[in-house]
Amino acid sequence: MSEEQKQTVDETIESVLGDENVEADVTESIDTDAALIEELTQKLAAAEEEIKEQKDKVIRAQAFAQNEIRKAGIDAESRRKSVLKNFANALTPVVDHLELAIQHADKENEAIKPMLDGVEMTLTELLKAISSIGIQQIDPIGEALNPEKHQAMSMQVVEGVEPNQVVAVMQKGYELSGGQVIRPAMVVVSKAAE
Repeated sequence: MSEEQKQTVDETIESVLGDENVEADVTESIDTDAALIEELTQKLAAAEEEIKEQKDKVIRAQAFAQNEIRKAGIDAESRRKSVLKNFANALTPVVDHLELAIQHADKENEAIKPMLDGVEMTLTELLKAISSIGIQQIDPIGEALNPEKHQAMSMQVVEGVEPNQVVAVMQKGYELSGGQVIRPAMVVVSKAAE
């Protein structure tokens, strides 16, 4: 760089540094930028707060929806069990009557043998049908007395049988699959000899 060019650069620098308008412009630009930065910072904070509120609303809505789905499932299961219980209560007397008919029929009489076979087949199919929808028969002969599933109607001494064993079933009970008792079995229970 020549001497003349150096002098021109120095003069230009001196004129820019000495010019009060440039200094005012720079200060004004810095103030404007600072105000803009402050405004943007406030908008960002407001947007972040809004996002936080929206996330909270979404989480609450999801929790509410999950609770409603769970409640609907519980209600549906409860209704299903109620319907099954009502259905079983309507059918169990029919099963009882068919079993009584078979039990009291004169099995030696050839004239009623075909009718007895028909009653036995009907009973078998009816038990299959109720079993297929989750209703199980409780036939506790030989089991220990279970107050949740058995209703002791009487007690009797039976030689060779421990006390509190079911020795006879007066009426079979019914339960839903899963163990909910619809009707306890009415039983005769053994007792110790006196």
